[in-house]
Amino acid sequence: MSESHEEPVVESVLEDSTQDSTVEETTITTEVSIEDVAKERDEFKDIALRVQADFENYRKRAATQMSDELDRALGKLVEQLLPVLDACEAAVAHGVEGVEQVWSSLIGALQKQGLEALDLADKPFDPALADAVMHEEGDGSEPVVLEVLRTGYRWKGRVLRAAMVKVKG
Repeated sequence: MSESHEEPVVESVLEDSTQDSTVEETTITTEVSIEDVAKERDEFKDIALRVQADFENYRKRAATQMSDELDRALGKLVEQLLPVLDACEAAVAHGVEGVEQVWSSLIGALQKQGLEALDLADKPFDPALADAVMHEEGDGSEPVVLEVLRTGYRWKGRVLRAAMVKVKG
């Protein structure tokens, strides 16, 4: 009987050592798995943050492009109205009755939207703002605008149409 009693004890000790090593392997595997999962989580978090930032940049860029396209389209419309403004301005200059009110209303509405008339008279000549179509000899100093023959306009900071001017100098 003693022999049969010893065998199960040996088996029991072997089973206990096998269970201990299995527990250790499970613990090591679990630790590695937690580290892997945390690393993978951080990678996904970085990807999500990049995608979110890219989308925000895209949204801002699209809004800016849309605004720029709208400004350009409105600028083209205003540019087509410039001959009407010129005709009204000429009519007012020649004393035609009833045109001044229409001209001032039109120019006022366009100015509220971003149109600026270039005031160049008696100022240094700037070829980016005006075309010199007439020239008068001067004293050799810097060229100065003597007379504005056709008003120039700026639309939201961009020259829409250069003025036609007479320059001295």
